[in-house]
Amino acid sequence: MKDAGALPTVTIFGIPVSKMDMKETVSYLIEAIRSRTPHQVITANPIMVMTALENPAYLDIMTSAELVVPDGTGVVWAAKRGGNPVKERVAGFDLLHELMRVGESYHWRVYLLGSTPEVIQETASRLQGQYPGIIIAGIRDGFFGPAEDEEVITGILETEPDLLFVARGADTQEPWIAKHKSRLAIPVMMGVGGSFDVISGKTKRAPLAFQKLRLEWFYRLLKEPTRYKRMLALPKFAVKVMRERDRVTNNG
Repeated sequence: MKDAGALPTVTIFGIPVSKMDMKETVSYLIEAIRSRTPHQVITANPIMVMTALENPAYLDIMTSAELVVPDGTGVVWAAKRGGNPVKERVAGFDLLHELMRVGESYHWRVYLLGSTPEVIQETASRLQGQYPGIIIAGIRDGFFGPAEDEEVITGILETEPDLLFVARGADTQEPWIAKHKSRLAIPVMMGVGGSFDVISGKTKRAPLAFQKLRLEWFYRLLKEPTRYKRMLALPKFAVKVMRERDRVTNNG
């Protein structure tokens, strides 16, 4: 269970978001792995926050996670506007790479779950090449349903991983991890969305200029216009933050 007092957090519309910077977050997770303490790590963005506000089950998943990091720039902005800022954005893609980099010296075991067979295979190959000290303990594509959960979980547990990265989309990966995290009991279980697509070379991350301008979401929209329906949550989130400024970080 999560000890709410153990982490510096800011509560954004009821969701406890970590105020730690990247270095502190990595140090915290190193200790989680050392102590074998299971953690579901959620990389929160405005779309996920809005989903949680509209879906009590999803809100429960986010409030029950052991660590929620401010992935989206909108979340960072909301905390600042609410008068209780976080130290910096902790992007899930960057956190994955930082954990891999640090994990080389510990020879951490990593399991990769999700995406297509081709993407997961290429992701594993590239990560192993980039971080040779890491042990890619196992991989599995994301094409399975509830009937196969038991088989998937058994396969993961057999590899005894220190980290489990799940790329199945925010609407699927967070609920799946939450449902099975007590059984998995892996120190770091983190949803990574489209990270495998970027790592494998299937898609490109937003150029640095877009990142600096905090417009990665706009770059993704340009590349994938079909995402526009999901993106409608962004202006809704912004309006809610501006209208309820005094309540943004004051309702936990």
